[in-house]
Amino acid sequence: MAVNGLNGVNGVNGIHTKSDFSAFKVNQSRLMEHIHDGCQFGAAHRYGDDPTETGMDRLSLNDSDKQVRDWFTKKATAIGCKVTVDEMGNMFAVREGKNKDAPPVMMGSHLDTQPTGGRYDGILGVNAGLEVLRVLADNNYETEGNVGVVNWTNEEGARFPIFAVASGVWADVLPLETAWNLAEVSAGEDGRKRTMKEELTRIGYLGEQKASYRSNPIAAHFELHIEQGPILEAEKRRVGVVTGGQAFKWWDMTIRGRDTHAGTTPFFARKDAMLCAAKLIVESNRVAKKHGGLATTGILTQEPGSINTMAHTVKFTLDIRHNEDEVLKKIEAECQDAFAKIAKEDSEAGCSIEWKELVDSPAVHFHADCIAAVEASADAVCADLPKTAEDGKLWKHMISGAGHDSCYTNRRCPTSMVFAVTKEGVSHNPEEYCSPEDCAVGTQVLLGAVLRYDKQRKF
Repeated sequence: MAVNGLNGVNGVNGIHTKSDFSAFKVNQSRLMEHIHDGCQFGAAHRYGDDPTETGMDRLSLNDSDKQVRDWFTKKATAIGCKVTVDEMGNMFAVREGKNKDAPPVMMGSHLDTQPTGGRYDGILGVNAGLEVLRVLADNNYETEGNVGVVNWTNEEGARFPIFAVASGVWADVLPLETAWNLAEVSAGEDGRKRTMKEELTRIGYLGEQKASYRSNPIAAHFELHIEQGPILEAEKRRVGVVTGGQAFKWWDMTIRGRDTHAGTTPFFARKDAMLCAAKLIVESNRVAKKHGGLATTGILTQEPGSINTMAHTVKFTLDIRHNEDEVLKKIEAECQDAFAKIAKEDSEAGCSIEWKELVDSPAVHFHADCIAAVEASADAVCADLPKTAEDGKLWKHMISGAGHDSCYTNRRCPTSMVFAVTKEGVSHNPEEYCSPEDCAVGTQVLLGAVLRYDKQRKF
């Protein structure tokens, strides 16, 4: 398949309005150039000698995030897009179509990363959207309605601990004030934790546009993302057609005990919050595994933090997941019952537990029309590729194990996703990798899906 823009169709004159867009090819070298150009902002964690062999540390709303936002605006306006910013810093770059009043079909993802992130999680999706718009501009193609790219704020939830918080506000699932007042996980050098609103203001991205699907509607949302898992690579397939996502919930857990001397306090007299927390974490894994789900603790802190004193307070995060809402409810209920028993009966003199819910994301079922557009595009793209899979089929239906902004847009507009191959399934890691060929294949599928969906729109 020609994906490098070398087939003579890019840059042709005349306006294309036909439904056959099979000749439109993404420019692989241009796509990769822009991916790595944007990664100059927040590059960190070098693992090789090549200039591109670094990870990323671009936490939401920090200085490098401001730089890449400015970069995004420059790149989008260069191809004729109008860029607007809403109250949550979400950035919408829109290219006009024939019907300029219709809500746009958007390609969305995010540019923020984990503290030890890679160059493709979210970043590929935003750059793929920009590349699709470049191909349309190269070919002077006029879409039926407006199309565009959105950079959603703080998808990772790494700095401000609610995942996809800004798309959640847009979808009217999370209150604006809750998001604005969300404090960062770690304090700054002055010991103070900034809120999202403070940092949006500081970097100049507290937009005037309402963060709401009502005032800023989207006709459909398509997202290209690396799989973040090993399935496509293991099965020698090239594309995942994502039909939905796992249900998951996040909590901040607070365990309170009593700080007493490690050498003089016998076990029967202890209220050891750390020991209690450790048992709870182990129990959450047992319960999740029993039901075929997942449980994870990613953050654990304690006070006072002395080697010969028991912690009086321990805080940890709990993330539980399952494909089915009802099974997730069972995991949650069993954890609550088991946790209460462990704290009261299996923690010597006993500890107390507080649950603070951070995220409740039900199982996601994407829209049939969007899925069909991705399927048709994947069929067309994969037809020209070597048949590497044992059954000859290069794309497969998949359920996303991770949360994405698409999980929130799906509540307010037709949505689907495309997965690209991730080397060894490694993600949230500096060595996260998606080959140039697979980046281009995924972008080609995104292009075809968006144009197919746009072509069938009725106004």
